[in-house]
Amino acid sequence: NYKNTPYWWEKTPRPIIKEIDLPEETEVAVIGSGYTGLCTAIQTSRNGLSTVVLDAQDAGWGGSSRNGGQVSTSLKPSFKELSHKYGEERARELLKEGINALKWIGDFIQEEKIDCDFKRTGRFYGAHSLSQFKQLEKKIREQPEGLQMDVNLVSKSQQHTEIGSDFYHGGIVYPYHASLDPAKFHQELLERALSSGVQIKTLCAVNKIVKKRGIFQLQTEAGTMTAREVVVATNGYTGTVTPWLKRRIIPIGSYIIATETLEEGLIDELIPKDRVITDTRKLVVYYRASPDRKRILFGGRASLNETDPEKCVKPLYKQLTKIFPQLTKTKVSHSWMGFVGFTFDHMPHTGNQDGVHYAMGYCGSGVSLSSYFGTKLGQRLAGLPEGNTVLT
Repeated sequence: NYKNTPYWWEKTPRPIIKEIDLPEETEVAVIGSGYTGLCTAIQTSRNGLSTVVLDAQDAGWGGSSRNGGQVSTSLKPSFKELSHKYGEERARELLKEGINALKWIGDFIQEEKIDCDFKRTGRFYGAHSLSQFKQLEKKIREQPEGLQMDVNLVSKSQQHTEIGSDFYHGGIVYPYHASLDPAKFHQELLERALSSGVQIKTLCAVNKIVKKRGIFQLQTEAGTMTAREVVVATNGYTGTVTPWLKRRIIPIGSYIIATETLEEGLIDELIPKDRVITDTRKLVVYYRASPDRKRILFGGRASLNETDPEKCVKPLYKQLTKIFPQLTKTKVSHSWMGFVGFTFDHMPHTGNQDGVHYAMGYCGSGVSLSSYFGTKLGQRLAGLPEGNTVLT
């Protein structure tokens, strides 16, 4: 007897934006009103470019208000993998962008005075086997020069200082990783975009993009609009309007359940230091306490093949109670899903294809990466040198 909408929408209901007529023309048209699109639009509008954001749904309806609110560096490939493909120098530059994004988002939230329950909680990364714990030990010892991060090894005997569970064989802590309320973060970005002069038209799907004599025509459900520049910021929701991008983005469903309010004091036993938590298993799970520390939000894939949210609740609950047997009598209050945009090389991508700009493919680490690369993209469109990134 749970709600099938995101827990985050309880405190931050779907935004109501003043309805506008579709402008006939704009300098910059952004397709997608999530973190990427809004961060791009904030930069272009603040730098004097007329900007219109279009979305087929209401603002932030996709992954930006549905994710788990965990913030990390999380470029997926290792230094060894990237070095083999690109050489050591470029591998370092690529991985530094993930580190830069994690630092940037904290600075951005502070500078903009964004109220979104942002907190550098640190991440506990649990080893699901002894061999995986040894791999984590090796990972700490062999951090590449110039990319060293503060990482703390936690043995199984010390584990209860981090998590009230015997499920893991120890783990590591990344103290600089963070958490936030994703829907509140999106709402604050939306308000800043509107106050910066961005026009936002929701429930307005773009059906076709045509380029004529250097000008784009966007054919939408509300009519046609012309634009000098077009940005596609649709990530896991990329569709057939941009077939080149659609072929390069793999939409993967990610599912989250929220528990009912827990007994007083129980959350302090389960997640005593308010860490965000993931582990070394191939079938990824990620979980944390809610910002008010009254519930646990537990996400992942129920199986590699299951895509039905209704069928994912019981398997996720089973995973949750396997880690925390203390919750076997606890009910689920919310269950929801959203799409993550993966790429074939497990790297984010930003650039320009046939004149259309894009940033997407964050591979499950979109809170910091989408905001960071969306901002960079907006800066590039405004002609600012700080918009340059090694990914372009």
